[in-house]
Amino acid sequence: MNIKPASRMNLVQEYYFSTKLKQIADMRASGIDVLNLGIGSPDLPPSVETIDALTDSAAHPKHHAYQSYVGIPALREGFAQFYQKFYGVTLNPVNEVLPLIGSKEGIMHIAMAYLEAGDEVLVPNPGYPTYRAASLLTGATVVDYDLAEENGWLPDLDALAQRDLSKVKLMWVNYPHMPTGAQANTAFFEKLRDFAIAHNILIVNDNPYSFILNDSPQSILAVEGMKEVAIELNSLSKSHNMAGWRMGVLVGNAELVSHVLRFKSNMDSGMFLPLQMAAVKALQNPQSWYDSLNEIYRQRQTKVFEIMDLLDCKYDTKQIGMFVWAKIPDTYTNSYELSDEILLGSAVFITPGGIFGTAGERYIRISLCAEITLFDQAIQRIRQSKGICS
Repeated sequence: MNIKPASRMNLVQEYYFSTKLKQIADMRASGIDVLNLGIGSPDLPPSVETIDALTDSAAHPKHHAYQSYVGIPALREGFAQFYQKFYGVTLNPVNEVLPLIGSKEGIMHIAMAYLEAGDEVLVPNPGYPTYRAASLLTGATVVDYDLAEENGWLPDLDALAQRDLSKVKLMWVNYPHMPTGAQANTAFFEKLRDFAIAHNILIVNDNPYSFILNDSPQSILAVEGMKEVAIELNSLSKSHNMAGWRMGVLVGNAELVSHVLRFKSNMDSGMFLPLQMAAVKALQNPQSWYDSLNEIYRQRQTKVFEIMDLLDCKYDTKQIGMFVWAKIPDTYTNSYELSDEILLGSAVFITPGGIFGTAGERYIRISLCAEITLFDQAIQRIRQSKGICS
């Protein structure tokens, strides 16, 4: 037999971290204790109340059946109350809140619901690779918009407006931004709203990092008139330490959300009820819970700054989110060279910024998702490999 994959698969490669984890696993199997500081998978647990809600619900004999495609009412109401409390955004839980099996799933659902061959889609460079992959798999044409450090990692909307945007249907944005940790303010979002209206473009903001090292969480939908031109993805993965639980949400006006639901309802059969019940509880975490989590991340961030100093990298101390993004020295050809040098020489994995696009090739990223002791070990290993005395 000679069964070939669909031609669309030629448009995408295996996800970078999927391949890199295999290399790290092989190194560990050979006896090399690699410290993985690359991936943003929270190592801290959800709140005790969240876990208790999961176990209590899972013990119920009637909580194991198929569930609604739109999530239980309590979960939709929980997200609506969360958005009202922390973002000042009013949502109708009946039709403006769509729970997802992770926001990464939502990216694909949105792309499939709105994009097709002949469409163009604006994708940030640097940016989360899944925006590009999901867009390409629909048959749409990806159009990069470059982000630059000197512009605060915000798109130059005036320059974009000079392009031919007649075929652009959708624009992916992501603030707070990953991988750079940059923030956007209300003034920028207002300009983005006007840009979307002028060019008839659907804005999709991916917003999973707004609670990490950020004193002022913001939703794009808090901007007046934005709900008419934008939808927003959010997630409990980062903000509530529930990455493996796969719990996300899409919010926006009912009509825009309904098209995504039409696609999604053909792809899954709802989320496990105990997970939904636990998410309801997680959304009720008090401000003190987020404050205590961020105190841990601040301590870790200080250690990562120390690593970046050892590598002679330059960084913005005001960046937010669960990573540190830094510019590499001119002595390296690109970020992959530095990443490989540290992996092979110090057994420490650091993410090369080039995986996020060509605009990230002169940068690296370190995750804050590791205990302080691991950062200390990484510091010592890098010092030793560089011949730096403690």
